[in-house]
Amino acid sequence: MFAPKIAFIDVETTGANPVVDRVTEIAILRIEDGVLVERWSSLVNPGMAIPPTIQGFTGITDAMVADAPPFADLADGVRALLADCVFVAHNARFDYGFIKNEFSRIGERFDAPVLCTVKLSRALYPQHHRHGLDALIARHNLTCSARHRAMGDTEALFQFAGIVADEFPPEILGIAIAKAMKAPSRPVGLPEGVLEGVPEGPGVYLFYGENELPIYIGKSVSLRSRVMSHFSSDHSSTKEAKLAQQVRRVEWLPTAGELGALLLEARLVKERKPTENRKLRETEAVFGLRYDPTKKRGPVLVREALNGADPAGWDAVNGAFRTKKEADNALRELALLYKLCPRRIGTEPWGDGACMAHQMKRCAGVCCGKEAHAEHDERLLKVLESLRIRRWPWDGPVAVREHHPDTGRSAVHVVDRWCLLGSVEDEGELGSLLEALPPRRFDLDTYRILQRWLDTPAGRSAVTPLG
Repeated sequence: MFAPKIAFIDVETTGANPVVDRVTEIAILRIEDGVLVERWSSLVNPGMAIPPTIQGFTGITDAMVADAPPFADLADGVRALLADCVFVAHNARFDYGFIKNEFSRIGERFDAPVLCTVKLSRALYPQHHRHGLDALIARHNLTCSARHRAMGDTEALFQFAGIVADEFPPEILGIAIAKAMKAPSRPVGLPEGVLEGVPEGPGVYLFYGENELPIYIGKSVSLRSRVMSHFSSDHSSTKEAKLAQQVRRVEWLPTAGELGALLLEARLVKERKPTENRKLRETEAVFGLRYDPTKKRGPVLVREALNGADPAGWDAVNGAFRTKKEADNALRELALLYKLCPRRIGTEPWGDGACMAHQMKRCAGVCCGKEAHAEHDERLLKVLESLRIRRWPWDGPVAVREHHPDTGRSAVHVVDRWCLLGSVEDEGELGSLLEALPPRRFDLDTYRILQRWLDTPAGRSAVTPLG
């Protein structure tokens, strides 16, 4: 079966990151020449509290591991059980990463050939889309005495191995095993098992180099797939390949959905200022344009700072721009279409005589007295409507709800006039948030995210006005 000596193994842990989280339970089945020669399991004292969500998921509580031995006391026995074996697990690099890191913490090195039964199932049953352990148990009628407990999951894998060994000829099985044992591409400095610990749902991920400043922050509706893609051998650009090689640590923050991921990414990029993010950086210079009818000469559009301000009084504010170049480009396009004077709208300095645009018959001549100011500005105001910040569709704040069916995560985002006022994961916390809502503070990226999101039928259906 697979190799002369193999060890089926499963670990339960305090979390998904093998660098910071710890093992709470280990189970090992040692197989030699197809025969089960040893069956062993033990709870492990992780030396840290088990998060309530993990306790609910595995059923392993702080009280259960309080008197269990630490990994250091079990290390010799674990090493003996795994000696000379192929290390077989479901999403194997995750379990392997935890075992390797536990040995590293006691100053010992551990290495073994690794076979992943997720990859094996994908190779042998490509017609199926789901290859998690729950899917394998249902598809192959496997018996699992205790799901999400180490021995129960390990026994299910042992049964799966026996089924595929009987079902496929040796040459086909050999090819699939070779694929399942191929290690994923990863930076040299990234610890084993970190990538496999990244969850599959939506959220934000942070890449770190040699210090505590993140070098890149990203988001995805499928965290693990997106993070793994950064380290694939088929990089889409030299820049992405260079980024991947700098990574020494990965962190992730799951969210209840795509909107939460978008909003969290925008906030974290501004707070942490990662070196490789070019978009979503600090927007303190964001401004809009307000028409000033009192000006007879010079630009009639004046800047108004927007970032951090309350949008309540912005009926006469047009556009939202990060730079003068961005504003000028938008105005130049409109000027060309509607024969507006570049001097009067401020894209060119004021001077004597006709502007160059008038000489090219692209300006109606307000600059040289051939068109009245009022006539020009009436046309300008109509044009500016296309740049105006969109009117808020509701009378006051709204709740935008998200729920992810696979992860079970939920969130409520409270928004008013395109400003995010706060988010809670528990519906019961919404009341406290509403009792002390912070002032509205405009952020351009949040505005654009919410505008796109609420333009969709799914986005609008998730909205509940709060009155």
